[in-house]
Order: sequence, then structure tokens, then C-alpha cells
Amino acid sequence: MKKAPKELRLLDVFAISSGAMISSGIFVLPGLAFAQSGPAMILAYMLAAFLIFPTMLAKAELSTAMPRSGGTYFFIDRSLGSLLGIFAGFANWFSLSFKSAFALIGLGSFAVLIFPGITELQVKLIAVAVCLLFTVFNLFSVKVAGRIQVALVLVLIAILFAYIAAGFVSTQPAYYRPFMPGGFLSLISTAGLVFVSFGGLTKIADIAEEIKDPGRNIPLGMLLSFFVVTFIYVMAVGVTIGILEPQRLSGSPVPLSLGAGQIMGKAGVIVLSLAAVTAFVTTANAGILAASRTPMAMSRDSLLPPVFSRMSRKRGTPVIAILFTSFFMLLVIIFLNIESLVKTASALMIILYLLDNVSLIIMRESKIRNYRPKYKVPLYPVLPLLTALAYLFILFNMGAVPLLISGIFFISGLLIYFFYARKKSERISALMHIIERITAKELQSTTLEDELRGIVQERDEITEDRFDRLIRNCILLDIPGSPPLETLTEKIAEAFAERWPVSKEVLIRGLKERESQSSTIVRPGLAIPHFIVPGGHCFDIMPVRCKRGVRFMKGKKPVHTMFVLIGSLDERSYHLRALMAIANLVQEPDFEKRWMAARSEEELRDVILLSGRKREGR
Repeated sequence: MKKAPKELRLLDVFAISSGAMISSGIFVLPGLAFAQSGPAMILAYMLAAFLIFPTMLAKAELSTAMPRSGGTYFFIDRSLGSLLGIFAGFANWFSLSFKSAFALIGLGSFAVLIFPGITELQVKLIAVAVCLLFTVFNLFSVKVAGRIQVALVLVLIAILFAYIAAGFVSTQPAYYRPFMPGGFLSLISTAGLVFVSFGGLTKIADIAEEIKDPGRNIPLGMLLSFFVVTFIYVMAVGVTIGILEPQRLSGSPVPLSLGAGQIMGKAGVIVLSLAAVTAFVTTANAGILAASRTPMAMSRDSLLPPVFSRMSRKRGTPVIAILFTSFFMLLVIIFLNIESLVKTASALMIILYLLDNVSLIIMRESKIRNYRPKYKVPLYPVLPLLTALAYLFILFNMGAVPLLISGIFFISGLLIYFFYARKKSERISALMHIIERITAKELQSTTLEDELRGIVQERDEITEDRFDRLIRNCILLDIPGSPPLETLTEKIAEAFAERWPVSKEVLIRGLKERESQSSTIVRPGLAIPHFIVPGGHCFDIMPVRCKRGVRFMKGKKPVHTMFVLIGSLDERSYHLRALMAIANLVQEPDFEKRWMAARSEEELRDVILLSGRKREGR
């Protein structure tokens, strides 16, 4: 299966995330928010930011552990199973596509300011043209789409900072009084209204597979985007309140353009309206980019027909998934009354955020050894638990219609699962791993462990060298008790003798003589027994774990970890390189913790194979 090329840098991550946020949330909603809560809408934006922050952290952890296309779909599918995965996939795709279409239609309010005679049909034609243009860019290359996004977002941020700076000195203190005319409850409801303004923040998770160095660039890009955009939101709405009379601001669909006109005249209106158009365009571009990766990921997992995962040989882009997403957006733009369905898309988004936090908890509690995020959410499990409960509260206060339509999505996913996907999907979710922890050992599976191993190797760009190949094929001993050294030596010699033309007696004698010459304990708890065997073209390694330890010498601490090496004289140079690889391996800060916590021989093997040691040839 062809993977998408990694072409997105930190600046691209920041631009895609920021561009997906800066649209109606700042250029349209402030007028409606002011009508509800007055100047206290400043606090409403801050509260909304506070509510989205934990989910951003949760997605950052999940994305750095599993940087795969599909983002939320992939996390929910791997943690909670394919049934909820299908629902999450369709809900995520619909929500992203729908909001992107809505952003393009939103161009109309500002096009009217610049071109007063423009008709509704012409607005839709412009939206269709922009949608088709960015479809072509996304088909051509994610790198091209990302670079265009960077340029547009940087220009947009520069304009907004200029607006904030120019307006700050013109604010009127009287316009901020009374600060909270509707009381505390109006503040809460307004926070719910503007919450969707931050929805684009986590879209970057949907294209994590195409990001260079995801362990660094995803969390850092999200954090930079969050703080920059939150600052812009709070300062821009604060300035707008201070320069516009309350009656002009309340309910206005173009509040920032009116504010710019107040301080800079007609030129200000045009500049801020162009900025708004740019914002809606960047949201649409980010939406096509992110939403199209969900059907691609579902197709890879056999939950949708294989055609949706078809990649362009030249460009490495998911052609069919992009065209499918763009076609849906065009239908929405041309035929649907979008405003009536925006609340449903928001409800689906909140459900997905809730499931993201549940997924984080499931992945952590599954104790899967190959779940290795580069970033971890602080205050676990309190933070994700409280966040999930908060979203649940918000969800049940959104009304019956969004919940009903969300239920229809779930039932549709149920039908697809039972009539199409169930026979094709054999994955074991992390939830099943939690169940397996309390069942018999022989019932346990490694499907998700194996997949996560491959993801970590790809994420960390681990290219196997000879040492890795030896570890993958070697005999590995996991000793539960504390046997005498002589008994353990016999067991090791017997295992080696089955693989090499060297007798068990020769191996026992060689290991004992090497230990009598000088101890092979290199540090407390770690020993590397090794000796030269007769013949040629022989080299092997045997990792050994003794959970209760084995005593090499009286007065010394028991040894829990051993790497036993045998080799012929012609392998002397590699013998030294293998010792260096072991030294690099055991010096990793968390090696001993992972080694002792591993639950099986395969998990012990993965501790070595997924280490961050320097490989030969790198």
C-alpha cells in the first residue's frame, strides 16, 4: 500500500491549523456573540479556548503515537473498534466537508461589501470556482496546497495584527459598559456559540501521515496555532467592541469590516473584507485537505471500497478521496440551505471530541507496549475524563435535532458495519486489549501491537540494520523465577546448540571460562556474557530477562538483563559493533522500565527493535 509522502513542515502545520480556524469565528460570529452577551463575549472566546485546549492535547498525543491519515477516525477505530470507527469516519468527513462548504458560501457576505451589486447566484458560482481551484491544488500535491496555505495565512495574520494595532488606540472605555448585561448564563451560551471557532485547530491530525517529524511538529504546530489564534480572537473582538457603537455591532454579519471602516474608512472595509475572503478560502483549502484523508483511511481498513485509497503514482495524493469530498462540497454549495445544518455539524464535532478523549484513556489503559507517543497529556486521567464529561453536558444542551441527525449517522454506520465491513475487518481494538488483560494469556492477540510497531518504525524512520535482524530472528529467554547461574548457563547453551554446529558442552565450558576470567556484569542488573566459538561465519545473540534476577557473584546485586553473544573469530569486528549497539540500547532513559514491564517475549523483542539507538548506516 502506497503511503503519502511526508512534505509538510512545522510552518505548514501551523498554517493549516490556523487557516482552518480563522474564518467565520472571527469575521462573522462576533456580531452574534455580542448580541447575546455584550462585551463579555471576550470571556466567552477565552472560555471556548479553554474547552478546546484539552482535546488539542489529547489529539497531539494520539497523533504522535499514531501519525496516520484519518486522524480522529483512525484513533477511534483503533481504540474503540470498527463499529464506532465507521461512525467517527463519516461524522468527521461530513463535519469537515460541511464546514468547508459553509466557509465558501460565507464569502457572499463580504463580496457584497466589495461588490454591492453581486447576486446570490454569482456568490455560489464564485464558491464553486474556488472549490474547484483548491481541488486541483490538492490533487496536484499536498506540498503545493500546504505552501499556498502558508502564504495566505501569513498575509491574513498580518492584516489582523494591523487591525488590532490600529484599533487599540481608538477604543472607547464607555463601550465596554455594562460588561455582562445578560449575566453568567449568557456567557456560557455564547461560549457554546463561538466554540466552533476553534474547530479547525485539530484538523491537522487528519493529515499527520504527511507531516515531517510528527513527534515534534504536530504538538508544536498545534500549540503555536492555538496561542496565536486565541490571542487574535480575544484582541480582535476586544478592539471591535471598543470602536463600534453597540447598536452597530450587535447582530452584524460583518463586524470586523465595520470596525475597520470606523478607523480607516472605505479602504479599511475593503482590506478587512478581503482578509475575510482569504480566511474563508484557507478554511476551505484546509477542509479539502483534511476531510479527504478520512475516506482514504477507511478504505485502507476495508471499511469503504478500495477505490477510495487509490493514490496518484506521480503526486502521492488520494485522487478519488479528494474528488469525492469536493463533489459533496459542490452539492452542498449549490443545493442545500447550509445554515440549517451547521448546528448538526457542530454536534458531530463535539461527539468526536468526546470520543477523542475516551480514545486517549483507552489507549493508555490498554497498556499496549508499542503505544509510544512522543508527547503525553499532563494530568492524566483527570483532564481527559473531565473534558469528556464537559462535552457530554454541552451535547445534551444542543437540542433534539442535532442529536437526532447524529443518531442517524450512527445507525448508518451500524448498517455499513454489519452488511459490508464486519467480514472485511479483522483488527483488534485497544478496548479488546483491556479485556484481554483479565483473560487467559493464550487468548491474547498482537494485531494492534504489530500495527503500532510498524507505525513507530515509520515515524522514527527506523531502518533495520544487522543487529535488528539478529534480534528479530534470535532466541529470547524470559525466565520468571531466579534460577542458579549454572542452570541458566545450561539452558542458554542448549538453545544455542540447536542453532549452530557447536556442542552444548563446548558452549557451557566457554561461557563458564569467560565468566571466571572476569565478570561480564557491566553495570548493576546488566550482564553481557560472550565468548569465541570454533569455526567460522558464526554470530548470534540471545537476550535474556530474569524477572527475579540471577546471582553471578556473592555480594553483587542480581542480574535481571542479559545479552549473551557468541561468535567466531572472523566475526570479531561485528562482535564489537554489536556490543556498541547494546551499550546505546541500555543507555536509553526508559529502557529498564520498558524491559521489566514487557508482558511477553514479543514485547521484549519490540523494546529492542523500537529503541532510538543509532543504526548502522544512519
